[in-house]
Amino acid sequence: MTGRLDGKVALVTGSDSGIGKGTAIEFAKEGADVVVHYLQDADGAAETRQAVESAGRRAIAVQADITEEQQVHRLFEEAVQAFGRVDILMNNAGVDASGDDVADLSTETWDKALKANLYGAFFCCRRYIQLRKEAGGLGGKIINVTSVHQEIPNAGGADYDCSKGALRNLTHVLALELAPLKINVNNLGPGMVLTPFNQAAIDDPALLDEQVQSIPFKRAAEPAEIGRLAVFLASADGDYVTGATYVMDGGLMQMAGQGA
Repeated sequence: MTGRLDGKVALVTGSDSGIGKGTAIEFAKEGADVVVHYLQDADGAAETRQAVESAGRRAIAVQADITEEQQVHRLFEEAVQAFGRVDILMNNAGVDASGDDVADLSTETWDKALKANLYGAFFCCRRYIQLRKEAGGLGGKIINVTSVHQEIPNAGGADYDCSKGALRNLTHVLALELAPLKINVNNLGPGMVLTPFNQAAIDDPALLDEQVQSIPFKRAAEPAEIGRLAVFLASADGDYVTGATYVMDGGLMQMAGQGA
């Protein structure tokens, strides 16, 4: 059985849990080898690596702080040493909204979100592009995980919303710059997903039921659902898509203005 990503190498940041883990597994099912990146959860990364290998593909787990340039360089060095190249980059690692109103938002908290959600993706994109150019080949895929909050505001989420909006615009710029190299750059914008970001709702069915009432489908997404959309963007099926945001939110964004 062949897959849509046969022979490809994917680097997925934050693939120790949640969307990153779900995507890494879906990539492996479609034939890709995977670089499993993590920051702190070595056990989660090991589980993802094992799942990739159980799907018949190769995997390595690499710890790195993507907010540090040199650690990003080391991450890609280890990927290239193991697999020779990186074909697909998925920037998924990041932090959630602090919940603090702007008046109470510390500079430290603001910086943490910008560094994790924007600088980290920027460092990874830059190094990926440099390596693709050095290899002298055309083609490649970058998928940046943004959020519905790149478009719609969330009170208490200035740090998160602004970082995701900035990542959206970075994607737009890269789509133009990298078109001559036939590198596709797109955003994947989830709504509520059952990841550690929403652990409280996962642990409390009553809270989950309350939170999903604003979603027309009345449920949150599973990480694997996001992963299958990422497979499309990473595969040849998505070769003519660039500079786009694919929202997967069960209709959440359509609720803007309802009840007004």
